[in-house]
Amino acid sequence: MAPDDRALTVSELNGILKQLVDEAFRQVTVAGEISNVRTYTSGHTYFSLKDDRSVIGCVLFADVSRRIDCAPADGMHVICRGRVDVYIPRGEYKLLVHAMEPLGTGTLRQAFDRLKRRLEQEGLFDPARKKPIPQFVQRVGVVTSRDGAALRDILSVLSRRFSGVDVLLYPVRVQGDGAAAEIADAIAYLNRCGEPLDVLLVGRGGGSVEDLWAFNEEPVARAIAASRIPVVSCVGHEIDYTIADYVADVRAPTPSAAAEMIVGTRGDLSERLRAALHRMERGMRRTIDEAQRRLASVRSSRVFRSPAVLFDEKLRHVADLERRCHVGFRQGFTAVRHRVGLAVQQLGALSPEAVLSRGYAVVRSAGVIVRDAALVHPGDRVDVRLSRGAFGAVVEKRMEDGHGH
Repeated sequence: MAPDDRALTVSELNGILKQLVDEAFRQVTVAGEISNVRTYTSGHTYFSLKDDRSVIGCVLFADVSRRIDCAPADGMHVICRGRVDVYIPRGEYKLLVHAMEPLGTGTLRQAFDRLKRRLEQEGLFDPARKKPIPQFVQRVGVVTSRDGAALRDILSVLSRRFSGVDVLLYPVRVQGDGAAAEIADAIAYLNRCGEPLDVLLVGRGGGSVEDLWAFNEEPVARAIAASRIPVVSCVGHEIDYTIADYVADVRAPTPSAAAEMIVGTRGDLSERLRAALHRMERGMRRTIDEAQRRLASVRSSRVFRSPAVLFDEKLRHVADLERRCHVGFRQGFTAVRHRVGLAVQQLGALSPEAVLSRGYAVVRSAGVIVRDAALVHPGDRVDVRLSRGAFGAVVEKRMEDGHGH
């Protein structure tokens, strides 16, 4: 190596390569199949773009991702536009994607089927979550192009069938870059703008698969699913089906059909009013008949026919209670008197006078009743109390156990 040959640092080499790549590949268009899709919380998406012999890393930054019409998915064939960038610290190069679109209708069909399966698994097509369209619509929100045939058809039908409906238009692009984001934003705005809308018509006139593709985008589907206002999708012609049709509360085959669906003719309205009036009359008649039946039943009752009978019955009941109280009191008082008399007799029989009257005597020695012959001795003076009178006596001899001592 010659002395004046200076070795490049790795950073210098990568810097030179970056300058060359920046100048040579400032704008490139690359077709390939997407794989290894990874989206981070920052909103940036990283994926690989490959063909049958090679692969290149790609970056889709969050601000770009919000502008494109299709979200990258594994297996999708796309055309990417952007520039090649060299990351100096690692010596890696990637394609910084600025725009992306599906490659061919076959690829569009694959993207449609993938999104449809995923949203169906999440339950966004479930009939149970569909909201009914109000019976009487007064204010309609319309999300479509200001210059499209769809708006003209909707307004024509509404004015012809019933002129009393107010229409609030939110004009959007219905195809091309950014159309899906505008449609989704319009649906969200009409839900929070404070206008008391009864229903939203979201759609456009007919076109190719590519023309209708904005209504197959996930942001539109999720905006429809999140709408608190019932949504009628009306995209294309009768044979055209989009993801929006599956998510919406009602699918109309055309914008004109959507307008006809939400409002009837004056004759239809009159007929509905007559039917409602008839139902009200029948309900009132049933209520009146039931009230009359109950009144007749009350009037025919015994109380209303002979009110004095009920009063007499109550008086007889009170008199009977009074009689039963008196009888019970008398019977109870007689029984008490009888029990008291028996008690008095029993007490009288046990009194000292009664005992003395049967021949018994009370003997006292020195004032103490003598209950045991052993307590007195011959010569002791005792007092004897009889039933009638008393006398004194002197003990001559003492008898114990029936024998004298």
